[in-house]
Amino acid sequence: MHNKSGYITASYDIRHQIFVILFPEKILPMRYFLKLSYKGTNYHGWQLQKNANTVQAEVENALSVLAGVPVKTTGAGRTDTGVHARVFFAHFDSAVGFEGEAKDKMIYRMNSILPRDIVIHDLLQVHSNANARFDAISRSYHYYISTKKNPFYEGQVYYFYNLPDLELMNEGARIIESTSDFTSFSKTGSSSKTNHCKVFEAKWETSGDLIIFRIKADRFLRNMVRAIAGTLIEAGLNKFPLDHIYDIVKSKNRSNAGYSLPAEGLFLEQIEYPPEIFI
Repeated sequence: MHNKSGYITASYDIRHQIFVILFPEKILPMRYFLKLSYKGTNYHGWQLQKNANTVQAEVENALSVLAGVPVKTTGAGRTDTGVHARVFFAHFDSAVGFEGEAKDKMIYRMNSILPRDIVIHDLLQVHSNANARFDAISRSYHYYISTKKNPFYEGQVYYFYNLPDLELMNEGARIIESTSDFTSFSKTGSSSKTNHCKVFEAKWETSGDLIIFRIKADRFLRNMVRAIAGTLIEAGLNKFPLDHIYDIVKSKNRSNAGYSLPAEGLFLEQIEYPPEIFI
């Protein structure tokens, strides 16, 4: 049940490891960040959708089962269908305090309910106005490519048999670092109020038989990372001169950029927050 402010009011009973619903009018809700990881193969992204299973739906279901009432979350952003997250954050409000054993029990109980491809790592108390989406100061994505077929990479690495020129791709990445308007790399029909992003870093590197594209920015548009990576691969295959990337950016037309790489190779690797939001 909810109090007049709309927040769940509950206390935590260690013995039963469940929420016990109460009705104290003066209990102020506390806000918590869930730190989690998920393999996105079986999900239509993070965000709730009608007629499609999502990571948010699974997380809210686990919270609601423990609370006995519906619990809503706000995620750090939305990931596309099939995209993975090594690190993701979502916040929710509760009158329950999770410290020490209570925190450990809560994490254990949630992981017992959640599917194997979603895991809760931590439960962090934050100030009541902290927001998992809007307080993030940077997000980092990695895209993984292998030029050798490997059955153990299935669903998590994009198999690409050609070997592009990494030096050319990194020169193109430096152009991306200097770009501010990413309309040409955004999925058409996006509801974003602005297509301007600040890219802090964009680079390609190798690790064993993997080619990895690393990009860090203050925010990302839908499909942006996969469109940039696909465009840079085409540059690395000499399909167009590097200067053409400037023309792509100026055109503000998605059809002028390269193809979008498959979702399977993309991971949300890290999200940074200002330390002062945590208690």
